[in-house]
Amino acid sequence: MTSDRLTSAPLTLGSPQSLYERIGAEGLHALLEHFYARVARDPLLAPLFPGSRDSSLWATTLEKQEAFLTGFLGGPPLYHQRYGHPRLRARHLPFPITPAHAGAWLACMRAALNETPQIDAASADELHQALSRVAVHMVNQPG
Repeated sequence: MTSDRLTSAPLTLGSPQSLYERIGAEGLHALLEHFYARVARDPLLAPLFPGSRDSSLWATTLEKQEAFLTGFLGGPPLYHQRYGHPRLRARHLPFPITPAHAGAWLACMRAALNETPQIDAASADELHQALSRVAVHMVNQPG
């Protein structure tokens, strides 16, 4: 093998499939249904979401999160197509997000992952790790 082939060949770590392909649209939707059911009952998180003031808005929140995560996990860029660039941190700046909020959000996600049999353990761990980085990035208030 020449050195050119070594430096130009794509590097594949883990599965050649995207996380979205491994989880699937149905698995992602089931995960988010479990997740938002938990968020709606969480006394720290629920007040941050419009669904806590109007229960019909939980469906909109789930739809937007599903569109975002579809692209984030390697599927079609649905959020970009429907709503433009996510500007994730900027969209969340109006809400006070502390390390406690990030931890509660991740706890709801971990529990939802455990409740979603369509997602295997390795994919659940990979997703949780990725979302852990996002949760830390979203913190905008000290603890």
